[in-house]
Amino acid sequence: MDSHQEAARLFGAAAGIRESTGYARCVSERDADLASLRKALGTPAFDAAFSQGQELSLGGAIAYARRGRGDRKRPSSGWLSLTPTENQIVELVCQGLSNPEIGERMFCSRRTVQTHLAHVFAKLRISSRAELTAQAARKPGQPSP
Repeated sequence: MDSHQEAARLFGAAAGIRESTGYARCVSERDADLASLRKALGTPAFDAAFSQGQELSLGGAIAYARRGRGDRKRPSSGWLSLTPTENQIVELVCQGLSNPEIGERMFCSRRTVQTHLAHVFAKLRISSRAELTAQAARKPGQPSP
């Protein structure tokens, strides 16, 4: 059932993004697919998941679609615990970009960048961008300031 809810949310996200941008419905999005999801979930659960998806921004929808599934393969702290998105944010911080600039490059909000940075800081047990840049410079294979 969980994958059905995820599919309904993503269909909802696509619908919301199309509505906000004025793009036409995707050819690959068939009424039969939506009907199948509605049947699998039941109308109230489908409508709730679809509505949640419609509320997602483009960046939020992308993040939702890209988030990890299954068993966690990374440790919970340290450099190896960072997700690909968090590593990309570290690289951009090391280039001296601000949160709004990072958000623009990554097609997400300043708040989303701030949330990712908070996760990075917690995983690395640091509290500032300066500490992050310094640690990144000392770590082999990490971006240099």
